[in-house]
Amino acid sequence: MSKVIVFGSLNMDLSVGCPRVPGAGETIIGHGFLASPGGKGANQAVASARMGVVTHMVGAVGKDVFGTRVVQSLVEAGVLCERVRALKNVPTGTATILRAEGDNRIVVDPGANAATPADVVCSAIDDIAKPGDIFLAQLECDLDTTVDAIAYARESGLYTILNAAPVAMLPSDVYQAIDLLCVNETECKALTDISPDTERGCMRALMAFSARGVATTVITLGAKGSVARIADDVYRMGSFELNAADTTAAGDTYLGVLAAQLSQGLDIVDAMRWASAAGALATTREGAQRSIPSLAEVQKLL
Repeated sequence: MSKVIVFGSLNMDLSVGCPRVPGAGETIIGHGFLASPGGKGANQAVASARMGVVTHMVGAVGKDVFGTRVVQSLVEAGVLCERVRALKNVPTGTATILRAEGDNRIVVDPGANAATPADVVCSAIDDIAKPGDIFLAQLECDLDTTVDAIAYARESGLYTILNAAPVAMLPSDVYQAIDLLCVNETECKALTDISPDTERGCMRALMAFSARGVATTVITLGAKGSVARIADDVYRMGSFELNAADTTAAGDTYLGVLAAQLSQGLDIVDAMRWASAAGALATTREGAQRSIPSLAEVQKLL
């Protein structure tokens, strides 16, 4: 079994429910305020660790109350945090989340997440990784650092996964260093100018990423499941229909579980099935890491 090494963001999520998203200049009454550890990188690391996989987190927090709580949550989930730095004079990242009608709107302040240089990530890879391990990254940290880290991980023999969220324009040469690219519908449209809302749209988008040099692309389609292009073959995975309360961590859970199952030797299609089940379960509870299911819960649903 290989390890999962996650480079990414660690945030404190400040989340409140509301009957609908307020309009410009409007104040409405909310409910169910939650302050819970989150961040795409940290969420994905927790999801991986809860599948029983050795998972390392690489990133940074501030030397503040939020940073202490975020790292504590990772440790409690079984994530190895020796490579998480606590920095002075910079705050822990935060995400302010509005939960409305089973969906969400999120504003992120990167804080310490933007303060990790590439050499720190590359040094961590040298120290804890071996060929065949999984390297998983997102785009909530410094873009240049993330791009350099992906290239270095690939050169070091790791299997690289990029979750292109929140979406940002990527340099063309980074695609060839990505073994598996995962995007949702919005991110797919932003990167390719192709909407995957039809069968033809999905095929065109998958082919566009393949033409850029990506070996495997997965597009998540919400309630419609997910679709992947692996070499010249296309696979569809249906969704698990559960009552959604909060979608905040669904995508991150999908990515973390996908990486975990690949590290255990499953093929991508089987890993997508596990990831879909876990992501669906994460929507049934409010909050970020608190909503991520255990291995036993995913096994039960499957």
